Parts: sequence; structure tokens; C-alpha cells
Amino acid sequence: MGAAKKGDWVQIHQVVFKPEERAPQVPEDTKRVALELWVKGYALHDAEAGQEVLVETVTGRKVKGELIEVNPRYTHDFGDFVPELLKIDKQLKEFLYGGADNE
Repeated sequence: MGAAKKGDWVQIHQVVFKPEERAPQVPEDTKRVALELWVKGYALHDAEAGQEVLVETVTGRKVKGELIEVNPRYTHDFGDFVPELLKIDKQLKEFLYGGADNE
């Protein structure tokens, strides 16, 4: 976590709607949880982790939320290895290009 200085790239968190504020047409399992938002942007003022900070996103939008992290990492991936996809890849290359050597 840590502290952020004005201009640092940070991630913030905000609760958009508490469970009791959710729309009536939302499915029951969805209504039981808050609608949350995580945003990355440039801190517009100094803040400590856990404090509220205003950020400006790369699209110029200004959003306020709790400072979660300074210089947040990208942690997404494409999930676990699926052996069947290798088989499908080989079959598609054979079908479309006449084999893996003709890419």
C-alpha cells in the first residue's frame, strides 16, 4: 500500500451502491452484495493508504475513492492451461492453412 504523492499512478476503491441501495430488478444473489468500483489514475493530491483521494484517469475522468495501492501491478492472466485448446489449435491450423508449417 503506502502513501501517494500528487501525480503518482494509483488504484482506488469505491462502493457505488450498498446492498440495500441496489435496484429492485437486480437478481437476488446480486442484491446481497455491494456494487464496487476499482479505478486507476493519477493522484490529484497527497494521500495515505486507506484515505480518500481524488484521481484523474487516462481519459480525464475525475473519481474519488479509498487509496488502495500506489503503482498497482497488472495481475490478470488467461486462466489455467487447457490441454484441449492445443488440440483444437492444431486442428484449426490443419483445416485453415494446411498444417502448422503453413502459418
